[in-house]
Amino acid sequence: MTGKTIGDDPGDDDGATLASAGEFVVIDRLVAGRAQAESVTLGPGDDAAVVTVSDGRAVVSTDMLVQDRHFRLDWSTPHDIGRKAIAQNASDIEAMGGRATAFVVAFGAPSDTPVTAAKELSDGLWAEARVLGASIAGGDLVSAPLWVISVTVLGDLGGREPVRRSGARVGDTVAVAGDLGRSAAGFALRKRGIEGQDGFAELRQRHLTPHPPYGQGARAADAGATAMTDVSDGLLADLGHIATASGVGIDLDRGLLDADRLAVTDAATAVGADPWEWVLGGGEDHALAATFPGALPPGWRAVGRVSEGPARVLVDGAPWAGNAGWQSFD
Repeated sequence: MTGKTIGDDPGDDDGATLASAGEFVVIDRLVAGRAQAESVTLGPGDDAAVVTVSDGRAVVSTDMLVQDRHFRLDWSTPHDIGRKAIAQNASDIEAMGGRATAFVVAFGAPSDTPVTAAKELSDGLWAEARVLGASIAGGDLVSAPLWVISVTVLGDLGGREPVRRSGARVGDTVAVAGDLGRSAAGFALRKRGIEGQDGFAELRQRHLTPHPPYGQGARAADAGATAMTDVSDGLLADLGHIATASGVGIDLDRGLLDADRLAVTDAATAVGADPWEWVLGGGEDHALAATFPGALPPGWRAVGRVSEGPARVLVDGAPWAGNAGWQSFD
């Protein structure tokens, strides 16, 4: 039912819950006052939305966030959760060389959830979407035993061919746009309860609201990237997908990743961790990793080379014995 979504509420909902207000009253209040992006020609209010894609092809991805698996309500504000939900979906479109243009969001929550919490979640969704020049075109609101946010994103390739994982070639440069290890550092700090005036506030926040390098996916495609992925599960794990799909080896040079290590070293010392575990295996930074046959575009930095198979990822010429990344069903 994509004619429904979560949005703004001009009324006074102090004390109201999703159950006491009722589904359709909440939806009507939540969609009021939102201006759709140009790509959305019909937004909430009907059985489905209508979204245009100037390229003639739509890039589509979907992702789900589940309370206590992907976020914690005692750590994150609803606004943080909304921003994170949009960012992690938009990064998948970036990884194909496209630009996110519209999102459809389904929100499940207990019936005693305050309407104000749904409003704050919506504000986060819209705030991150607006960074991209996109909007929330529709969605659904349902009762659930805990918070679940499911997002489908539509994107535009702008006339480019999609950059797949399977095109890496021997001799290509492996490069990254964005930061690595920050989200994992923030998670570890929060899990250990390290708070206060310690200089780690930005790292803690980066776990709650990632900063994808918006625009760099299209820039990489224009520069001739042969393969690309977003770093959602960890650099080693996600480059492993490129290695497998392309039938090549990848060798990372830690010397080229030292800036990331230095950025999280103090936090690693504080929790007794190895900073390389976060840089190489930490997920949810939503950086981009790609392979290039020639010069790198602005905003990208070399971190390794593509080599002959077998399909694997090495670190300084050897297998990595530590954490390789996130596993969905661990």
